[in-house]
Amino acid sequence: MKLKQLEMSLQRLSGFHRPKAALEQYQTPAPLAARLLYHALMKGDIEGKRVVDLGCGTGMLAIGAALLGAGSVTGVDIDERALVVAQENARLLDAEVTFLSSDLREGGCGERIGACDTIVMNPPFGAQKAHADRPFIDCALSVADVTYSIFNAGSIPFVEAYTAQKAEVTEKIGGAFPIKRTFAFHTKDVQEIEVEILRLKRTV
Repeated sequence: MKLKQLEMSLQRLSGFHRPKAALEQYQTPAPLAARLLYHALMKGDIEGKRVVDLGCGTGMLAIGAALLGAGSVTGVDIDERALVVAQENARLLDAEVTFLSSDLREGGCGERIGACDTIVMNPPFGAQKAHADRPFIDCALSVADVTYSIFNAGSIPFVEAYTAQKAEVTEKIGGAFPIKRTFAFHTKDVQEIEVEILRLKRTV
């Protein structure tokens, strides 16, 4: 499957029916998801690998990984209603994904998820609750050697400081995350956020 084919397939997926502001539930844009996943594929981190999508929401990254030939894919999210949509999305594209309801903020994710090869994730940026992305980073580094994650542009200094002695940032890919008017506090029909996809390689 080529990059454009992946993007077109992912654009068919449904988003959140009733998104929760506290969880920063915004569907990952198909072009951004496809770019992350295809880059991971080219690096040898998807095909035949055990891939886990942390905070999978409606399944965009998890389903994309399955379409690109991952050996197995698990999507993990706290919101069971979102997981219902994710399951419907997986059936739509005939993607084999296991979905798991779990709160990453509780710790001990390694016991619940188990070791994997690659993490893909679009964690909360912390707009509603400061440091909301930290449990996702902690979990990722505890279960996988390689992590691909979407962060606000300019996050590398924080990520490098937070993961010091555990991992290193090996690559950065710039991108855009258009957020449509979703909640009452949004003032624009579309707000485009500059983001960066970071590849983290565990060092311990």
